[in-house]
Amino acid sequence: MNILVINGPNLARLDIRDSAIYGDMTYPQLVAHIDNAAQTQGFKADIRQSDDEAIIIGWLHEAADKNLPVIINPAAFTHYSYAIRDAVVLVKAPVIEVHLSNPLAREEFRHTSVVSGVSTGTIGGFGPNSYVLALIALKALLA
Repeated sequence: MNILVINGPNLARLDIRDSAIYGDMTYPQLVAHIDNAAQTQGFKADIRQSDDEAIIIGWLHEAADKNLPVIINPAAFTHYSYAIRDAVVLVKAPVIEVHLSNPLAREEFRHTSVVSGVSTGTIGGFGPNSYVLALIALKALLA
């Protein structure tokens, strides 16, 4: 089964971000990690990243049109993008929000997610394994 994995702003720059928060993987290593885990769970993952809100919204529209399950790390858009929230609502297949870090253990402005209330579930704080846990959950949801 095909799934879409969407990564938001600054994730392509993991190699220069705070490793205490985001870990030691580069973005290409994260993509390989997600792809391997997806294959293990029986998925073919289309993994994308953009710093542009409009592009992410377009990808969510595509997922809605194709009835594709989505794993999304909205990154900073998590906290204020009502446009991404509204696009997630259009996706009728499961949508799982993921985060490398635990937003609730960080600055107060990160404690609010406008996306989680319209997502099937949210997983955060497990580094790259947040994606693995999301894939396991997605497989169970689709079974």
